[in-house]
Amino acid sequence: MTSNITITPAAGTWVVRAGGAVLGESSRALELVEGDYPPVIYFPRDDIAMAFLDASDRRTTCPHKGEASYFSIMSKSRTYENAAWSYESPKDDVAQIAGHLAFYVQDGVAVEQV
Repeated sequence: MTSNITITPAAGTWVVRAGGAVLGESSRALELVEGDYPPVIYFPRDDIAMAFLDASDRRTTCPHKGEASYFSIMSKSRTYENAAWSYESPKDDVAQIAGHLAFYVQDGVAVEQV
């Protein structure tokens, strides 16, 4: 594994909310820790209500994880632009996050352990 990244099962059950609505809940989430950055929770795509996410054109590249694709979250009250991301074909060292989504925590978007 890349020396500055660790991926472990996230303890307990995790939920992601946007605009007050629950987008997903999972007891199969992964916790990714990269260097000094705060941990990021990755939800299995099967545990997310994908009908509320709209793929965007945004792409970024991480030298350790590969190319990230982004999604906007559509809630009743607003759209959260590029608020979720996924590594569709991550590098081999972080292959566990394939098929998972992570979310930017911001005003109106929360990721919490329940």
